[in-house]
Amino acid sequence: MKLQMMGNWKIVNDEHTSNDLKLYGSGEYDEIDSPIRLFVAGLHGNEWRDTSEFLLNMTPPKNGTLAVIPIVDNGEYVSTLDNRYYTTVGSRIIDAVESLHPDTYVELHSYSRNNLSKLTNEDRINKTGVPAYIELEDGVLLGSVPSYIRLKCFPMDALCLSFEIQKDSLRSKYFAAKMLDIVKNCVSRDDFVKYLENRFPLQAKMAIGNYNRFYGL
Repeated sequence: MKLQMMGNWKIVNDEHTSNDLKLYGSGEYDEIDSPIRLFVAGLHGNEWRDTSEFLLNMTPPKNGTLAVIPIVDNGEYVSTLDNRYYTTVGSRIIDAVESLHPDTYVELHSYSRNNLSKLTNEDRINKTGVPAYIELEDGVLLGSVPSYIRLKCFPMDALCLSFEIQKDSLRSKYFAAKMLDIVKNCVSRDDFVKYLENRFPLQAKMAIGNYNRFYGL
């Protein structure tokens, strides 16, 4: 097992860890064609039961580096839409972002079927400041990360995604795993948008519209 320090982080290259940050890939941070991706799961409450396994079973990307935090916090549920989240239990995410400067950032969440309408409601941006989620396939939803971390930590051209996985659905989990493999090999935001436009043209149009509304474009 290899250990190294990056900022306040202990980087652990070991398949058995779940709470520390793990690196896959080249570890080269200064090459244009070697992007850095950061995937996080288990952000609050017991969501780790539905999401963390994905990050514990990742394989290296085709290029660049993938960093994962399988479990950010499995304690009391604090909404990521509450700005206090990223200054308390979610401060570990901010530390990782400031250390790694990722080009791509992905949060994995899970939801119950009876909450689907709340997540996909078109008026969600007015209520929460975050655009509505868009259903891709098999109950997997695609959306934006909370405005606090999006605006504070990332430039406009960064790829920042939030995936919601339907609880107790093997089909949802299977499709989510495929999407994570797609994202981990994208070298830029435009690369992912091109994939989305080819595979899910309607959802891509909605996502681009949400992005433009979020930034007032």
